[in-house]
Amino acid sequence: MNVLVYLIPVSLLLGGLGLAFFFWSLKAHQYDDPEGDSQRLLSGEWDDAPPED
Repeated sequence: MNVLVYLIPVSLLLGGLGLAFFFWSLKAHQYDDPEGDSQRLLSGEWDDAPPED
């Protein structure tokens, strides 16, 4: 039972950090264009090969 004294504050801290990073990602406009991202991902123009000179 004494372990709960440590686990509850740690879990609240981690949950608060996750929530803070989620709000940061909203403020940084990370979710602005999900439709465009999906189209670019499925496009045949996307290539990992290095550019040819």
